[in-house]
Amino acid sequence: MIKMQQTMRWFGPQDTVSLLDIRQAGATGVVTALHQIPVGEVWPVEAIQERQQIVREAGMEWTVVESLPVHEEIKRATGNYKQYIENYKISLKNLSDCGIKVITYNFMPILDWVRTHHDYANQDGSKALLYNQDAFTYFELHLLKRPNAENDYTDAQKTSALEFGSTLSEDDKKLLFKNVLLGLPGSKINFTAEQILSLLDDYKHIDNTKLRENLVYFLSEVAPVAEELGSKLAIHPDDPPFSVLGLPRIVSTEEDIKVIFDAVPQKANGLCYCTGSLGANPKNNLERVIEEHGDRIHFLHLRNVIRENDSVFRESEHLNGDNNMEAIMEKLILLMKKRDISLPMRPDHGFLHAIEEGIEQYPGYSLVGRLKGLAELRGLEMGIGYKLQ
Repeated sequence: MIKMQQTMRWFGPQDTVSLLDIRQAGATGVVTALHQIPVGEVWPVEAIQERQQIVREAGMEWTVVESLPVHEEIKRATGNYKQYIENYKISLKNLSDCGIKVITYNFMPILDWVRTHHDYANQDGSKALLYNQDAFTYFELHLLKRPNAENDYTDAQKTSALEFGSTLSEDDKKLLFKNVLLGLPGSKINFTAEQILSLLDDYKHIDNTKLRENLVYFLSEVAPVAEELGSKLAIHPDDPPFSVLGLPRIVSTEEDIKVIFDAVPQKANGLCYCTGSLGANPKNNLERVIEEHGDRIHFLHLRNVIRENDSVFRESEHLNGDNNMEAIMEKLILLMKKRDISLPMRPDHGFLHAIEEGIEQYPGYSLVGRLKGLAELRGLEMGIGYKLQ
């Protein structure tokens, strides 16, 4: 039976979760990135090899890049975007020369992902990530005060948000502001209101159509290079899969994915199949995504969510949520058998357990919660795999 490559994300030497921790959790590979290199600059071979050596000395391999970030000027097709695309191609080649062939990226403007709460209390006392639309609306209208944001909401939504805000203390408001404006992965520095408002102004003339055109142009340049190198580009879906801050979103639905793949047909132009991001939109059929785009799936993020209502979703246990993980796992096992390939997989956004309370770490990336998720996913894969034999 072909099994998934079991990996965990590691943010580099500054990560409070060590490589030894990850190896002892049962992972054989590491998903990481060179966060110290400014976005848009070339990743030199020497820096890639240095990171590879660190991972190898811990008994594992660097199997997937997450992420090789796309510069904002590429997303807007402004300024030095053509030079940044050339730099991206060089980084792809350097990674390929070092044997790293799967590269994850996203095309979300400004913010990689958004949650309003980083410490939702589960019944057992563990903590989870949560998105509450009322909280976000209150943040936009009354904390960030984004110009013209009120035009994006109905009167009922504005009233509901104001009612939510009336329950918050000043400390609660500061925490909400901090949670929403969390910086890029691998960074512990939050965006300021001034920074965000300035960045938003840069996108005021870019809608979904224009952003999609810019993505297709980017992919038309880099996908042929990846194809020639034997590398795979895996775009991460929008998280959450709908507009925030009035920004365009173009990788949120099944139709979005189809449009991207039809526009740039190289198989190297593929998907990071994130069940949590896609699953937060109840209109997405996650099993159908595998059926229709299985040959484009290059990397797996397996996690689950519970949609409490139209306005709130939260991370759940990996096997217990609104996504049918058993059916998804079965289709993925059959897909790997059909393609004769072992896909890299990582658990995602584990709970924060009491044993790790107080340890500084990236939200959603505590060790114990991800270890639990990895163990559950490994068991599910093994059980379904035996059933299918």
